[in-house]
Amino acid sequence: MGPATRYFDLDEPFPLYRGGKLPGLRLAWESWGTLDEHRSNAVLIFTGLSPGAHAASSGQDPEPGWWEEMIGPGKYIDTDRFFVLCVNSLGSCMGSTGPASINPGTGRPWRLDFPDLAIEDIARATRLVVEDLGISRLHAVIGPSMGGLTTMAWLKQFPESTDKVSLISTACSATPMAIAIRSLQREAVVTDRNFRDGQYTEDAWPEVGMRLARKLGMISYRSAREWQQRFGRQFQDYFPPTLFGMRFKVESYLETHARKFVGQFDPCCYLYLSRAMDMFDACDGDNSLKALFRRSFTGKALVIGVETDLLFPLYQQRELAKALEASGSEVVFEALPSLQGHDAFLADIDTFGPPIRQWLQSG
Repeated sequence: MGPATRYFDLDEPFPLYRGGKLPGLRLAWESWGTLDEHRSNAVLIFTGLSPGAHAASSGQDPEPGWWEEMIGPGKYIDTDRFFVLCVNSLGSCMGSTGPASINPGTGRPWRLDFPDLAIEDIARATRLVVEDLGISRLHAVIGPSMGGLTTMAWLKQFPESTDKVSLISTACSATPMAIAIRSLQREAVVTDRNFRDGQYTEDAWPEVGMRLARKLGMISYRSAREWQQRFGRQFQDYFPPTLFGMRFKVESYLETHARKFVGQFDPCCYLYLSRAMDMFDACDGDNSLKALFRRSFTGKALVIGVETDLLFPLYQQRELAKALEASGSEVVFEALPSLQGHDAFLADIDTFGPPIRQWLQSG
């Protein structure tokens, strides 16, 4: 982890949403900006599946973060005005406790012995960091992609704990299409000959499975229209041709991203977080989405999506906006024009930034 990363340690059992418990946990977090006198200017950002807590650079760590163009002094999420907090998700491998962590009972990585993880667990663990910082109420919670699921899990468990909520390229639950894609990604990993029921080693990593999973992910994160404009039928000369493949530029694009991912993310952490996304249903404790929001949030909401999103289709964001509005919240819904699919919130900052800044700074 970078020099700006800090840690919260819980040295007592942490019960989990679907049963089981962890004997303790560690959460990696980073922050930008300064808490005001009343600790009322805190903005919490939940991450997607794979990012860590390093959302932006800082004086302590100049390495660009995963939302670098969004967060910082004078940027769309202005750290001259707000104290911005990002916590690496419970279950991840970017500094927080997860399947790649050492099980204190065995002295070996948890791997498949890690208890069943739910999105609700991620939200409740994050609450520990927020409370440790002395923040009783947040100015805003922002959740893109899986972070949007975690935002709804936060509201479900901690009603009326924030003035503002932004749900970005997300939904109350996964569609069959999204489940099918993630199911195939998990199958690619667990059927890799090196996976060995989670007993893989650094010398025998399930690289093929992780590469294929990442390629499937990249296909679902972007849009066909973007790739038509960007790649067309151009040939590539970066990688050697393979049997029946690696002729086209789009193939080398997928291979480049796959190779980067293999060494960056632990396979079991990937499996647990992926399954948690599929299993999440914001309404599992309420009879409707409207009922959930009615009891958990009455503030200013921003819901954003793009029509080219395959994983979280735009109609799902419309459903969120309608339910928030019906429950009494003041809602801004933005259907943004972007070709970059689900990844648009990361890749098209010029389009996503202005509505976020306007909503965040509104009274």
